[in-house]
Amino acid sequence: MQFLFPSFLWGLLAVSVPIIIHLFNFRRTKKVFFTNVAFLKAVETETSSFRRIKQWLILASRVLFLAFLAFAFAQPFLPAKNNTTNRSSGLGVSSLYLDNSLSMQNTTENKRYLDLAVTKIDELLTLFSQSPNVQLVTNDFSGEDQAVTNATKVKDRLTSIGLSPNPRTFENVYKRQRSLAQKHNANANNQFFWFSDFQKSTAGNMKQLKIDSLDKLFLVPVQGKASQNVFVDSVWLASPFIREMQNNVLYVKVFNSGDNEVEKLPVKLFIDNAQASTASVDIAPNSSATATFNFTVKDKGFHKGKVSFDDQPITFDNDYYFVLDASPVIQVLHLYQQRSAADYIGKVFDNDSLFAYQPYSANNVDVGQFKNANLIVLEGVEQVSGTFRASLEEFIRQGGSLLIFPPSNPDAADYGQFLAGFGIQGITVINQPPLPQSQLPVAEPNRQNPFYADVFERTTLQGVANTPVMQPVWNWSGIGEKILTFRNLQNFITATNTSTKGKIYLCASPVERTYGNFAEHAFFVPTMFKIASMSVRQERAAYNFSEGSITIDIPNVKKNATYKLKSVVTEANKNNIEIIPIQRISGNQLTLELPKATQLSDNQILESGYYELQLDGKTEKLLALNHDNEESKMEFYTPEELRNFFAGQKNVTIFNNLLDGDFVKTFQENNIGTPLWKYCVILALAFLAIEILLIRFMKG
Repeated sequence: MQFLFPSFLWGLLAVSVPIIIHLFNFRRTKKVFFTNVAFLKAVETETSSFRRIKQWLILASRVLFLAFLAFAFAQPFLPAKNNTTNRSSGLGVSSLYLDNSLSMQNTTENKRYLDLAVTKIDELLTLFSQSPNVQLVTNDFSGEDQAVTNATKVKDRLTSIGLSPNPRTFENVYKRQRSLAQKHNANANNQFFWFSDFQKSTAGNMKQLKIDSLDKLFLVPVQGKASQNVFVDSVWLASPFIREMQNNVLYVKVFNSGDNEVEKLPVKLFIDNAQASTASVDIAPNSSATATFNFTVKDKGFHKGKVSFDDQPITFDNDYYFVLDASPVIQVLHLYQQRSAADYIGKVFDNDSLFAYQPYSANNVDVGQFKNANLIVLEGVEQVSGTFRASLEEFIRQGGSLLIFPPSNPDAADYGQFLAGFGIQGITVINQPPLPQSQLPVAEPNRQNPFYADVFERTTLQGVANTPVMQPVWNWSGIGEKILTFRNLQNFITATNTSTKGKIYLCASPVERTYGNFAEHAFFVPTMFKIASMSVRQERAAYNFSEGSITIDIPNVKKNATYKLKSVVTEANKNNIEIIPIQRISGNQLTLELPKATQLSDNQILESGYYELQLDGKTEKLLALNHDNEESKMEFYTPEELRNFFAGQKNVTIFNNLLDGDFVKTFQENNIGTPLWKYCVILALAFLAIEILLIRFMKG
């Protein structure tokens, strides 16, 4: 037996007080006169013997009362089997980490992991009822986590803890606990507890986790049988853009993280809160399947999309939110010097509402308009120099696309200097008048090229019957993707990605009819449409909170503007919050730093759903934000795997499972020992009662 506070054993000196009183009880005697002395002696003998027994019993009761009272304050206990917890130090912090991530929504025995963990933590806190240094840490990393308080206040807080959308690696959890504990007392020995399902996808690199030798760590797995879970991996459109009042196709990749096949899972597509389509998918174990939806939208602009299905018991990832931008306007700026008589380029873009087409003479254009364009088409421009050239270079560096149709007699030196900065080398001019015999046939497009992936789906296997013929006026080399070539493999149209996000498309021939029939061929319109569509970076349908930052294209962005995100209240997301994220502007691109949980107020939670990007109260964009699907992968570290990670670290104790036996009792026996102070209090009170009974009822 050992004592938690042995200094209280000095209280045993109080036992001497009743002993001294008993031994030196000098009470004055009274003389009593009796007629028969013989009778008096007999009475004295009998009374003195009885009184002596009574006094010895009372003395024993008083001594034992004081002794057990002193023992109670010294708090005796039977030593633990595994003597790892420093019970003698009242300075250390007992920090309990409760994993309240979304995966703790999983169930076993019809109870959520989170609820089971809360119940056991509440029981565990009874062992620390005398400690003023208790701390509770959750995934929220909120201000309440920093408080070192008593067990009663921690119990009160447990009743209000819900699921958090912010998973934490255990390296961050340990750093958080240790940092807070050291702020309280840097020299004390601390004990940390982790109540978690130890999900593999969010645990971090536990092999590299080293626990300080002065800290005691206890891992308590909260796990049950392996669960099935289905979640949306990604969504994408069949074409770069969707058009109003036309059939559009959406693909949804659905993943099954369980070991059993999911058969005929109904997946529903909602557009603007109305069910637009439905599909049924069969998903093999630990694999994915793709659902295909056909839908139409009536109007231009942003539309709220949602994919939904019913998958129990994990429900936090049953809805996936995304945004569709119907018929976004593509800004096309057409600059010319030698303009084709038939105005082929104007006819392509000017009659379609998808494009905002503006033609200007290259000699009389405001270069300030370049920053608002997605695609600039140069037609027959003889030289690129001065301010005009500098503005084009800046346009490309900011992510714009440039399409060049050469003049009949281009300046090789001038264009060579301009294009060399973007990796296009060896500009060679072919000086000859347009002659039919100089025209070369263009080769059939490569059907494997993604550029033409959705253009020639209905053509026959024999290929295109006839292809355009064109007369080149220049040739070039260097980096670039061959969009179209002549049959002799000479370049006709190439696409060159620059070191920035811009792109340069270069054509070997003028668009004028005297140089060939490309502008009148069936290839021309889809090629021009595809170049224009690829000049706009396709707006992502959805973003993840875990990305940290997102970049959005905004036309006519104001450099000194301050944008804010405002959540759209829905039936699933009733949390109405407004935040002003850290932001920076580069060209027409706005980059937003998504706030972390620690940067939000205690009453703010970023939930999956729709968010409006607002400027001065006006909505500029509609965004969809979802939580990362890492939480949806139902794979967990077993106790054996955890023991392998912490092999050799004797200050780390790993329990098999929260549900195996009485966890609190097992922990107490193995690490705290069996406290005896309660029994000492009971015995002290019992001997006090015996003393009272002896004095009251034992006469003599």
